Amino acid sequence: MLEVIILAAGQGSRMRSPLPKVLHCLAGKPLVQHVIDLARALNPAQIHVVVGHEAAQVSAAIAASDVQCHEQTEQLGTGHAVSVALPAVSDSATVLVLYGDVPLIGETTLRSLVDAAETGFALLSAVLSDPTGYGRVQRDASGAFVAVVEEKDADAVTRAVSEVNTGVLAGPALQMKQCLAQVTNNNAQGEYYLPDALKVAVSAGEPVSVMSTDDAGSVQGVNDLRQLHQLERQLQVNQAEQLLLSGVSVADTARLDIRGQLTCGVGVSIDVGCVFEGTVVLGDGVSIGPHCVIRDAEIGPGARVEAFCHIEGAQLGTAVAAGPYARLRPGAALDTGSKIGNFVEVKNARLGAGAKANHLAYIGDADIGADSNIGAGTITCNYDGAHKHRTELGDNVFIGSNSTLVAPVVIEAGAFVAAGSTITEAVASEQLAVGRSRQRNIDGWLRPTKPVKD
Repeated sequence: MLEVIILAAGQGSRMRSPLPKVLHCLAGKPLVQHVIDLARALNPAQIHVVVGHEAAQVSAAIAASDVQCHEQTEQLGTGHAVSVALPAVSDSATVLVLYGDVPLIGETTLRSLVDAAETGFALLSAVLSDPTGYGRVQRDASGAFVAVVEEKDADAVTRAVSEVNTGVLAGPALQMKQCLAQVTNNNAQGEYYLPDALKVAVSAGEPVSVMSTDDAGSVQGVNDLRQLHQLERQLQVNQAEQLLLSGVSVADTARLDIRGQLTCGVGVSIDVGCVFEGTVVLGDGVSIGPHCVIRDAEIGPGARVEAFCHIEGAQLGTAVAAGPYARLRPGAALDTGSKIGNFVEVKNARLGAGAKANHLAYIGDADIGADSNIGAGTITCNYDGAHKHRTELGDNVFIGSNSTLVAPVVIEAGAFVAAGSTITEAVASEQLAVGRSRQRNIDGWLRPTKPVKD
């Protein structure tokens, strides 16, 4: 049985931010949530999160049925933090300790570490070209683990060691409880170090294994916004490269941001500067133009989204065309072969198959029938100042340019609305609706003139 302890109590003063460090976002998700999701992938019996700085805020952000929070009222070191959660852990469990600001460790690496901890402590290490700031892994002449020496407590020889402690370790819960109880804070920082529990185990003749990862970037933590930026770019490039390997054409891996879950069919192409947020599904053969923002949307096979579109909470059917500069808001649904052109906004409205609004229109709270045409400058007046109302168009309706459709209103199949009309009443099938004021041409009219300056 596995239980996971995630340490997330620190303030993160180097972030220079009022937001707790572990709540800063990486790829659209809080750092600690990345770690929780990683822990869930291991199917633990329980996830324990040790909170401290802004404990209530952090606890609220990660609240879930499988997450138990434990408050560390004083930050006295990693060993002390783990001891705050350990009483709630079953003695028969294997414990994996993770960190809320180290979000990119691979699932396979952690599974191997947990497997290695079946008979005793297992520590995850990494070899760094610049180990400054990290505790060094000390070994004996045979290569066996001796201790982790923190940099502030290390002599020059130990500081020259390039193998470092990542902080991530696993071990039997009962052994961890017994060893941590013997750890002291007799060190340069006056803190209770978690790795000192391994030193206690070695002194008692208990086995301690060290597993070194060759992916040093995966164990990098976040201490300031610069490091957060570095991890963001690392993760985004990794995600873009995975898309390339799956057959998605990505114009530039350095100019793509995925802040959620992006699922792509075959033959998909994504141009530069695109941002995907939430849950986005792109069907086979979808083309996304440059500089689009797409959030919580489903885009059907063969659809084409041109440059600078903003799509949120929308569904685009097969062979739909959108943009450039289109905005599709929540509740927008575009059926097969429909088209939304430049500077068209759609909200809580459906366009039937083959319907078109090619430019400069607002379609809100509306049902547009198949093969209908919405002329430039047309708007649906859906809000009366207190309530929303719907506009309903049948199939093959033609709306002339610069028309105003005042909801609630129904325009039946085959009807035609003349350009420049304001429509406030129902239009029957095949009727022509003209809602203009009468034009007057005045003879003898004198154009205004400006006074002559001296």
